[in-house]
Amino acid sequence: MSTGKINVAVENIFPLIKKFLYSDHEIFLRELISNATDATTKLQHLSSLGEIKGDLGAQHIEIKIDKKGKKLHVIDQGIGMTEEEVQKYINEVAFSGAEEFLEQYKDSAKDSGIIGHFGLGFYSAFMVSEKVEIITKSHKDGPASRWVCDGSPEYTLELADKTTRGTEIILHIDKDSKEFLEEARINELLNKYNKFMPIPIKFGTREETLPLPKDAAKDAKAETITVDNFINNPDPAWTKKPADLKEDDYKSFYRELYPMQFEEPLFNIHLNVDYPFNLTGILYFPKLNNDLNVQKDRIQLYQNQVFVTDNVEGIVPEFLTLLRGVIDSPDIPLNVSRSYLQADGAVKKISNYITKKVADKLSSLFKKDRKGFEEKWNDIKVVIEYGMLSEDKFFDKAESFALFPTTDGEFFTFKELQETIKDTQTDKDDKLIILYASNAEDQHSYITQAKNKGYKVLLLDSPIIGHLIQKLEGSKENISFVRVDGDTAENLIKKEEATLSKLSEKEQEDLKPIIEAVVKEGGYTVQLEAMDSQALPFVLTQPEFMRRMKEMQQTGGGGMMMGNMPDMYNLVVNTNHELTNEILTTKTEKKRVRLIQQALDLAKLSQNLLKGEALTQFIQRSVDLIK
Repeated sequence: MSTGKINVAVENIFPLIKKFLYSDHEIFLRELISNATDATTKLQHLSSLGEIKGDLGAQHIEIKIDKKGKKLHVIDQGIGMTEEEVQKYINEVAFSGAEEFLEQYKDSAKDSGIIGHFGLGFYSAFMVSEKVEIITKSHKDGPASRWVCDGSPEYTLELADKTTRGTEIILHIDKDSKEFLEEARINELLNKYNKFMPIPIKFGTREETLPLPKDAAKDAKAETITVDNFINNPDPAWTKKPADLKEDDYKSFYRELYPMQFEEPLFNIHLNVDYPFNLTGILYFPKLNNDLNVQKDRIQLYQNQVFVTDNVEGIVPEFLTLLRGVIDSPDIPLNVSRSYLQADGAVKKISNYITKKVADKLSSLFKKDRKGFEEKWNDIKVVIEYGMLSEDKFFDKAESFALFPTTDGEFFTFKELQETIKDTQTDKDDKLIILYASNAEDQHSYITQAKNKGYKVLLLDSPIIGHLIQKLEGSKENISFVRVDGDTAENLIKKEEATLSKLSEKEQEDLKPIIEAVVKEGGYTVQLEAMDSQALPFVLTQPEFMRRMKEMQQTGGGGMMMGNMPDMYNLVVNTNHELTNEILTTKTEKKRVRLIQQALDLAKLSQNLLKGEALTQFIQRSVDLIK
């Protein structure tokens, strides 16, 4: 038996480990199982090289709870350690045995799946333990060793009576961490961090009912047996080649990842690259509609099948965090806790690769089945539009498959749209005017008016469309997006009419101040225009620039520096409508005011602006007018 002091460079290292090594104490189990996985993987690798002869026997990791004894056991049948190796790898803090192994076998071990690199994972056990034991026997000849430490730099190392190869770590759980003696809590952690570890993990037992034979009697009862409970899938879909998977395999894996998600994904993207970095994974497009507030952090990051985090910011471009799935890469640099990414060139390359892969997949789907792509558009557009807005490289690629739907259910790429409207939708300066609606119901009357003139009206209703329009206008020459109820749209719709006003200039001069006096409290800019007699008597339009800036302000950006901008409307009075003429010619002031208010409320109603008391007054006034 020998005693000694652990070789540390910093006094009181253990209190620091217990408090600050990892931000979340539950991570200890992941680290210990990662170490056990490495020990097993090393053994398998040495066996494949012929350095270990014979049958390796059981190759799994076992987790056991001794609630009465307040102990948690992590047991493997891996490579084990000699007494000298315990001294070297355990007593010298931050010395990584995995890193030394990789260096020793660098030509053959680079693809062996060994996880550890930092040499601190074992010490996470002290975050939840008042004492930790290691009982280990190496695959080499020699006796087993037992190492014990109570969380101070003092330790004991002595011979043990263990006769089988491998390592058992025994955690004597401290009083503040009793939750880790509960089966449900450990099961939760195993499913969170170790669900796809490459070595089978045994935790307890479960009952299994055997199927009855075909010739069994009608009253025969099925036999129930107790079997070992293995909680992980060591061979998940992302570790396989795409050629070896069918569509049902991808859907089955999605259900395994998200057992409470009942809606099937729209499609998936399999990531598989080994140069200039290693990356595998599967990303799924869920149905998103227009919702930018869906739960993000649904993409899980793994390192050699060990769960690291579901915060993949920096690796996955922000617009793709709306997706779901798994990314696994040994080349993503992580800090000592494996919880946060370090910014470097490798991460940027990985992010660019993922963006390109997603763009290529979308382009392929569009080319192979355009009709199917159009049917999915409303469910995927927010991701594509977000990507076009935030990633210039994705913007360039997306031009070939990003769609612009019309209110009639047609779909155009931007190039197709330009060709379709180039002869019909230009202003006096020959700038191409792209009319769009953001709400087909609220803007129905404006849409109808535009369509009656033969114009195409797009339906662009995603929450970030205002920002994307700004980018499109900035990247294209001689085009302008105009909402169908905007002031510029009104000018376009009137362009071909060249309609003469039924009111003389003198009558218009008399009419304008009459209307302004009644509507002045609304702050409207009154304009008199000769429009189709079938159009509304009054029409409310918004200045395109101010309306768009306000929309962008509501979703971030745009007018953030302009303060809380008020709503601004132009009141366009149709001088060819019969009601306008009646306003001018009526003999009583009271009736004139009521007609103006009625016409204004009709304009508000068409914009979905009439609410509350004003709507009640409009209804009562309408009844009175009918009387």
